[in-house]
Amino acid sequence: MKSKAQCIKDLAPRKFNKLGVIWTTFLIIVSLGGVVAYIDQVIRGQMVTNMNDYALWGIYISNFVFFVATSFVGTVTVSVLRLTKNAWRTPIVRIAEIISLAAIIMAGLTIMIDMGRPDRLMNLFIYGRMQSPIIWDVIIIPTYIAVSLLLLFYPLLPDFAILKKYFKDINPRLSRWYGRLSLNWRGSDKQKRIQLKTIQILAIFVIPAGFILQTIDAWLFSTLFRVGWDSTNMGAYFISGASVAGIGALVTVMYVIRRVYKLDDYISDLHFDKMGKFLVLTCVIYLYFTINEYLIPEFTSKKEEITHLNHLFHGNYAPLFWFVIIGGLVVPIIALLFKKGRKPMPMFIIGLLVVIGSWWKRFLIVTPTLLNPFLPIQGVPESWHHYWPSFHEWVITFGTLAMALLIITILVRYLPVVPIQRTIDEQELSDSDKPVKP
Repeated sequence: MKSKAQCIKDLAPRKFNKLGVIWTTFLIIVSLGGVVAYIDQVIRGQMVTNMNDYALWGIYISNFVFFVATSFVGTVTVSVLRLTKNAWRTPIVRIAEIISLAAIIMAGLTIMIDMGRPDRLMNLFIYGRMQSPIIWDVIIIPTYIAVSLLLLFYPLLPDFAILKKYFKDINPRLSRWYGRLSLNWRGSDKQKRIQLKTIQILAIFVIPAGFILQTIDAWLFSTLFRVGWDSTNMGAYFISGASVAGIGALVTVMYVIRRVYKLDDYISDLHFDKMGKFLVLTCVIYLYFTINEYLIPEFTSKKEEITHLNHLFHGNYAPLFWFVIIGGLVVPIIALLFKKGRKPMPMFIIGLLVVIGSWWKRFLIVTPTLLNPFLPIQGVPESWHHYWPSFHEWVITFGTLAMALLIITILVRYLPVVPIQRTIDEQELSDSDKPVKP
């Protein structure tokens, strides 16, 4: 077991090395490119996109759904593991909280990017009708952001107090910031009781908030009575898919942080093995709902939905559809059933594959449905029969993805990604349980 001083040294935030600076600079450049493209879109209007009267929800909405799904990792992993008091959860909960916060912030920004008139955003709050699921989204997203921020912040109080002392001589300015953020934490029994109670309340509250967020997101589609969306399966389908996307993102970021900060002693192979089992469970559940969503309608649906399914199974979207199903679900399930597949490097590759598959899955949920309306497409430009994002849409989308990664990168730079105080407490408890040598 490591000493307290060594734990603090290992887990305290560190300056980026050369590779970290290059990575951060790259993300800033891509993000600024997205900002410039968006400003041009606001000036020139939606004509710079390839969206039209049929594909009125393009890549922006699929990107929004992806961010909302990824934010679910804060509910599935953090809250469930906190409430069940699993000892092995300690090194991964904060990483999950950081991902969840970054994703839900970008979900809120992405939905505004899709608006043709962002200057009318306040009209949603002033004239919004509670009958509309869009208003429910407007309410639940800020709520989820606030709860996610608090769920990240409150467990950090003891660590901020430790970092205040640690950086007192090394970096006095940073030490003062940590001191302010620690809210005068002294580690008294009363403070610990209040902190524990607060975290438990937030963990309990964020679970229904997360389920409501995913369900509302699904209802935005299923209440529109469109082929491909008109399904009572959508709520459960979105929740299971969000679990896959969120855990895949968590596994990927876990590996990168462990590798860059050399945290092998804290984020061990055991954690990847546990998360691998968690991921294979969610993939199996999601595959089950996917079969329900696509296979049964193939035999029972009317002409319009059969046309939609044919586009996915062996039409224009078939290569993408089968990549998502096979590469994003079937292959990960098979690989994760074996212990070697749950080692860190294979888990990183599988997690990355799952995240990419999850992103494209949201694109497939949105686009093909819009291009298969009930009324036949006739008397419209040929370009309206198809949709592929324009240059502006890709630049803005990559910009939002880079911003999410930039938020994660900045938080990882200044926050201890593995809880310091809890790690020390667990090590001391473990030492006290050992038999005393005669």
